Amino acid sequence: MIFDEIKNIDLYNLDKKAVNFIRNLTPDIECKKHIIDENIYANVEEYSTKESGFFEAHKKYIDIQLLLMGEEVLEYTPLDGLKVKEDYNTEKDIAFYFDGDKPITKLKLEKGFFTVLYPTDAHKPQLKFSSPQKVKKVVVKIKIN
Repeated sequence: MIFDEIKNIDLYNLDKKAVNFIRNLTPDIECKKHIIDENIYANVEEYSTKESGFFEAHKKYIDIQLLLMGEEVLEYTPLDGLKVKEDYNTEKDIAFYFDGDKPITKLKLEKGFFTVLYPTDAHKPQLKFSSPQKVKKVVVKIKIN
């Protein structure tokens, strides 16, 4: 897992097309799936943050998550040792998990910051910071070869 400011994104060995897409984002980008190439796409969505959720993890794609509007908490914990809530769905590339007994790191996502989540990184996104609010989020998905 990586958490840093977008101004430092070049410090990491991330796909150049994905980084270029992120650098050219504007707050008025349309909420939909944006195809970057055959191995990279981005989901842009607006939603209200929530009180609670479940951990999730992916096997086929790395996530780069960032906010264009608002703020949310994203919780992180290692995937190893979590109990499965919903088995892995190959079509959606997602499985859900209950909280485990390992430490949980809480990240405050807000404009100007990003996080990179790998298959070993269980994450619980879309959580409220101080109170529920509307956010606009971009999740860039990079296929693992």
